[in-house]
Amino acid sequence: MSPSFIVLTDFFTVYPQALAYTTGLAAAQQARVVLLHVCQDGLHGPGERGTPRTEWNKRQKQREFMQLTTGQPSPTELVVSEEFFPDAVQQTVLAHQGQLLVLGQPGAAEQPVEIAAGTAQQLLAMALCPVLVVPNAAEGNAPVAAVPRRLLLAVDGAPFDLHPLPDHVRQLLASPQATLDAVFIPDGKPARPDAITVLSTIRLDDAVPAMPLSRLHVHHAPDVAAGILAEAKRLRADMLVVVARQHSLVGSLFHSSITARLLEQSPIPVLALPARD
Repeated sequence: MSPSFIVLTDFFTVYPQALAYTTGLAAAQQARVVLLHVCQDGLHGPGERGTPRTEWNKRQKQREFMQLTTGQPSPTELVVSEEFFPDAVQQTVLAHQGQLLVLGQPGAAEQPVEIAAGTAQQLLAMALCPVLVVPNAAEGNAPVAAVPRRLLLAVDGAPFDLHPLPDHVRQLLASPQATLDAVFIPDGKPARPDAITVLSTIRLDDAVPAMPLSRLHVHHAPDVAAGILAEAKRLRADMLVVVARQHSLVGSLFHSSITARLLEQSPIPVLALPARD
C-alpha cells in the first residue's frame, strides 16, 4: 500500500479547493488520497448546531462523497468512520500510511474560519503527521493543484525539534524544483538574535539542504502574523510553512494564537509541522 494524504470532511462538506489541491499534490508525488468522513464527533458542522443527522442523511452524504473519489488525478478512496474524531483520525493515519492531514478552509458565508484553525491545532497536538490547511478559493489567491515552487518558512529565532518528517513531506521541502526561504520577524527586544544565529536554528531534516543566509528575510512589523503574510506576498510564496510546538511560549511566533491567525488568514496553503518543543 502506497502512502496517502488524508482529507478530512466537516460532516457535510468537502471543500473543492482542498480536494483539488491535495489530489494534484498527491499525483505529483505518487501518493494516494483518502477522504475521511467521520460520522460523529468530528469537525464542527451543521450536526452540532442542532440539525437532525438521520441515517438517510448519512447514507446520502456518503454517496456524494463516493462520487468525489472518481475522476481524480490520483487514486482516491473514501473511508467512513463511526469512531470519535481523534480515534478515527489516528486509526486512518495508521491504516493508510498517512503522511499529511488536510483541512479545507470554509468560505466566510459557510462557517467561521476559526473552526479549521482550531481543528488543525487539535490534530497538531496529536502529532500524528503534518497538517495542511488549504484556503477557500473565494477568500484570496486560489492555490493551484500542483507542487508548490516557492515555500516560505516562518521562524522566531529559537531552536525547534521537529517530529520525524514523513517521506512525502520531506520530499516536498527538499524538492530541487522548489525554493525554500525563511522569514524572521524581530520582536523589538534589544537582545533579539542576529541573522546568523537565526539561521543556525533552522534544522528541518537531514534530507533538506542547509539554507544559505541569502534565503533568510528579516521583516520588521508591529504585528507578527501580518508581517509574515506580507513577506509571503512580497516573495510570491505559494506555500507557508510553520512550526507548531507542543509547549508554546507567549510572544513566540509559535504561540498558538499567532499560529491560529496564520491558519485562518493566509491566502496560500499553510503546512504546519508538529514539534516536540
